Amino acid sequence: MKSMSVAELAQWQQKQHPFLLLDVRREQAVTASGVQIEGAQWKNPALWLDWKDGIPNQTPVVVYCAHGHEISQGLTATLLAMGVEAVHLHGGISAWQDHGQPVVPIA
Repeated sequence: MKSMSVAELAQWQQKQHPFLLLDVRREQAVTASGVQIEGAQWKNPALWLDWKDGIPNQTPVVVYCAHGHEISQGLTATLLAMGVEAVHLHGGISAWQDHGQPVVPIA
């Protein structure tokens, strides 16, 4: 499964590359942190069956969770099987923050 590095995602954001950024952290992780990567849409991973069909397949999708493990990888695999050009952020939001990349408060 294809992953994207923090540096690659930062470049996509800087160059305003068109893509959809999905935050699929568990609800308690999102609530506890209170922040997300700018431009992200939070999608509850527990309800993925309810939202998966609304993900466009003509736009690349970057998926991240807390640490880039089972949640983002599993949902990325599902999206790929549906024909969506999807990758997951290697290391999740924790790697993003560890590399000094900015986060924004969740609205």
